[in-house]
Amino acid sequence: MSRPMVLVFLLMILIITSQFEWKQQLVPETEATPSLAEKQQRVSNREEYVKEKIILSQEKSIQRLNELVRNLRRQLVQCKGDNETANRTANSLTENINELERQQILED
Repeated sequence: MSRPMVLVFLLMILIITSQFEWKQQLVPETEATPSLAEKQQRVSNREEYVKEKIILSQEKSIQRLNELVRNLRRQLVQCKGDNETANRTANSLTENINELERQQILED
C-alpha cells in the first residue's frame, strides 16, 4: 500500500510542478504581448508617417503642375494676341499692297 501512495504523491508533485511551470511560461508571453503590441504600434506609426510624406510630396507636385499649367495658359493667351496682331498687320499690308497695285494699274 505504500507503493501506490508514493506513486500518487509523486504524481501530485509532478502535476503541481508542471502547472507552476506553465504559469511561469504564460507570464512572459503576456509580458511579451505589450511588447508585440508596441512594435505593431511603431510599425503602424511609421506607415502613417510614410503615407503622410507621400501625400505631401504629391501635393507639392500637384502645385508645381498647376503653376506650369497657369504659365502655359498665359503664354497661349500671349501667343494668340501676338498672332492676332500679326494677322491684322499682314491684312493691312495686303490691303495697302492691293491699293498700290490698283493705283499703278489706274496710272498705266
